[in-house]
Amino acid sequence: MKRAAVILGILSFALWAAAQNSGKPAPQTPPAAGQAAPATPGAPAAPQGKRPPQAKSEAELTAWKAAAANTDAAAIEKAADDFAAKFPDSELRVLLYQTAMRLYQNANNADKTEATGRKVLSLDADNPEALVIVAEVIAEKTRDSDIDKDQRFGEATSLAQKATQTVDTDISVPAGAPQEKIDAYKALLRSQAYSILGTIEFKKENFPGAQDNLQKSIDVYPSDPDPVVILRLALALDKQGKYPDALKAANRVVGMTQENTPIGTPARRERDRLQQLTGGAAPAPAPAPAQPPTPPKN
Repeated sequence: MKRAAVILGILSFALWAAAQNSGKPAPQTPPAAGQAAPATPGAPAAPQGKRPPQAKSEAELTAWKAAAANTDAAAIEKAADDFAAKFPDSELRVLLYQTAMRLYQNANNADKTEATGRKVLSLDADNPEALVIVAEVIAEKTRDSDIDKDQRFGEATSLAQKATQTVDTDISVPAGAPQEKIDAYKALLRSQAYSILGTIEFKKENFPGAQDNLQKSIDVYPSDPDPVVILRLALALDKQGKYPDALKAANRVVGMTQENTPIGTPARRERDRLQQLTGGAAPAPAPAPAQPPTPPKN
């Protein structure tokens, strides 16, 4: 469910649009997806959404560009810390930490993803992308054996729910941004937020609640459904004894995945189990498990 590459592709227009607005060369490294590149002092404001971060001086903008040129997660986090120390009131700090957050996420470094995501939220508490990413890390890391499980699930739920609200009001949109790109980005963030809520409800064994949120995740971003979400939906339906609907979902995942893959293998195991339960012939003779398989981790 970590579709950061998709997010970056959806909003790659932001750098170009901001550069057009300023009339100056754009920095080599794009800003975090969902955030416009910082506006040059005196540049026109964005036409909708939250105003893009503004540089207060040319010196600040130049320093930001130098920091943003880093491509390594640790390097850009350090550059962000140094930039924040030099420009403690700069609106551009959030862009650097948001980029570091995504790079850590792409590297599957959950602890650092959460830490940099919290830095983003300390500067912009309504940032929908950071809300979603931090909530996702918390939800995926929390285990039944954790003493603070309920507290962690509660925080992740609050963050994800907040993201479904702020996605319409707290994205910085540059002038000239195509509306279809903005809509796609918002839909993807909503899809991720509902997926997190569904995952949490599944782990809490509230299977009707899991079904509702996972189905919303699929419905709000139908152009690129996440097979992990669909598999979790199949398992939630299975847990409720809704075997025919669960089988439809499992078959859909099978059609989207390859055999002997982290998602394809449990999807085929779930399909075989459901085929036996509904009277269909399973393609493989292996016995079905007594319980539905555990939903895969990302």
